[in-house]
Amino acid sequence: MRTRDVHEDTPLLGQTCGDDAQERSKPINTPLPWRQLSILLLLLLAEPLTSQVIAPFLPQLIREIGITHGDDSRIGYYVGLVYSLFFISQACTVFLWSRASDQIGRRPIILIGLAGLSVPTYYVGLSRTFWGLVFSRCLSGALNGNVGVIKSMVTEITDSTNVVRAFSFVPMTWFLGVTIGPLIGGSLERPTERFPTVFGRSSFLKEYPYFLPCSISATFTAICWFIVFLSLNETIQAKISPTEYFLGRWRKSHAPSGGSLAVVEDYALDCSKKPLSFRELLIAPVLVAAGSYASFAILDISFRTVLPVYLATPLELGGLGLDPPVIGTILAIIGISGGVFQLLFFPPLHNRLGGKNLFLMAISLFLPIAALFPITNRVGQKQGLNNLVWFLVGLMIFLFVLANLALGVTFVYVNGAAPNRASIGATNGLAQLLVSIVRAVGPWAVNSAFALGIQQHVMGGHFAYWVIVGMTAISLVIGAALPERPSNVHESARTSQS
Repeated sequence: MRTRDVHEDTPLLGQTCGDDAQERSKPINTPLPWRQLSILLLLLLAEPLTSQVIAPFLPQLIREIGITHGDDSRIGYYVGLVYSLFFISQACTVFLWSRASDQIGRRPIILIGLAGLSVPTYYVGLSRTFWGLVFSRCLSGALNGNVGVIKSMVTEITDSTNVVRAFSFVPMTWFLGVTIGPLIGGSLERPTERFPTVFGRSSFLKEYPYFLPCSISATFTAICWFIVFLSLNETIQAKISPTEYFLGRWRKSHAPSGGSLAVVEDYALDCSKKPLSFRELLIAPVLVAAGSYASFAILDISFRTVLPVYLATPLELGGLGLDPPVIGTILAIIGISGGVFQLLFFPPLHNRLGGKNLFLMAISLFLPIAALFPITNRVGQKQGLNNLVWFLVGLMIFLFVLANLALGVTFVYVNGAAPNRASIGATNGLAQLLVSIVRAVGPWAVNSAFALGIQQHVMGGHFAYWVIVGMTAISLVIGAALPERPSNVHESARTSQS
C-alpha cells in the first residue's frame, strides 16, 4: 500500500495500518482535524434544520389543510403520520445508501442526500394539500442517508484517543439544528401578518404562508451541497465509480467477474478486510449497539413530536394552548441548552461514569419527563399559565437535555462495534435503518396515543405518557446488555493484521 503524506486531515489509523503498530499504542491525544470535522458538523445541521423548521406550525398547517374537518382532537394523528412517513421512507433506503458509500465513496452519497433534503423542503412550503405534504416528506426520507455516512466519516478522520471528543460535537450540532429550525419556523410563518411592512404586499407569501421558513432551511442545505462539492475531502478510496455502481445493479450480467473486488486490497482505511454483507453484520456487538441507539431514538423523536402537539392543544383537552411563536421559542431553548450541555459535560461524564452507566442514567430520566406532561396540564387547568407552570415546563426541558447525553454514548458504541474498518459505513447504515424504523413508529404511536387519550379518555387521557414509560422500560433493558466499554474498531483493525 502506498505511503501517504501526513497532514491534519489524515486519519491516524490510516497511517498506522501495517508496520507502524507501535505508533498506535502511544497514549497521546491526537488533535482533532478541525478543517474537515467542521464541514461534517455543518452538514449535520441540514437534517434537523429541515425537519424541525415545520414543528411550530405543523399542527396549524394540518388544521388549515382541512384533513381533520375541524376536529382538533385528530391533529395529533396527522402530525405523527407526517413525521413517520419521512422515517418510513428513510428506513427503506438508508442501509443501501450507507453500503453504497463503502463502495463509491462518502461524498457522492452525501451530495445525493443534501439534494434530497433541499428540494422537497421547498415543496413543503408550497403544499396546499395533505398529499402534497406526504409526497415531499417521503421523497426527502428516501433520498437521505447522510446521518450514518457522516458519522462514518467522523470515525474515519479520528482515532481512539479523540473519537469521544469528536462525537461530543455531533449531538451539539443536532441540538443547534433543532434550535434554529423551530426559531425560523415559529418566527417566520405567516410573514405577511407578522411583518406587514416588509412582506405585506407579497401575494405569493399570502397564498403560501409557510414557504419563507421552509425556503430558508432548504437554501442552507443547498449551500451545504456546494461546500461538499468544493471542499470536503473523501475519507475512503472508492472501489467503483458511482455510474458503474448504480448502473451495475441494472446490468449485472455485463459486469466483469470479480471486477468489484480487484481494488479491495487498496482500500484506503483497511489493509486487509473487505466490507461485510448484511448478514455478516448481524452479530451481537453490532445489534446491541444499534439497538441502544434505536431505543434512545424512539424516545427522543416521540418527545420531540408530541411536545409541540401538547403545547398547542387547548388546556381543557390536555395541553397548554400556546401559539406557534411561543412553541418555537421553547423548542429553541431545548436546542440551545442541549447543545451547550453536550459540549461541556459529555466527555468528562463519559470518562467518569463509563458509557453504559451514563446511557442508563440518561434513559431513566424519561420516566419523570413523562410524568410532567399531565402534572403541568393539571396545574394549568387549576391555576392558569402561572409561574409554576413555566417552572414545570423548564424542569421538563432540563431533564430532556440531561437525557440526551445518551445520544453521544450510542454514537461511540455503534462506530466501535464495526467488525472492521471497511464496514463502518454499513454498520452505521444498519444502525440508521433501525433508527429510521423506530422513528417512523414513535411519532405515529405517541401522537396517536395522545389523540386517543383525548378522544376516548384512555388511561385518564394520559395514554401517550404511559406509552413513553413503556418505551423507557424497553430502552433500559437494551441498555443493560451493553458492554461496560465500547468495542474499538481502531484496535480491531490492528488485530486483524496480526
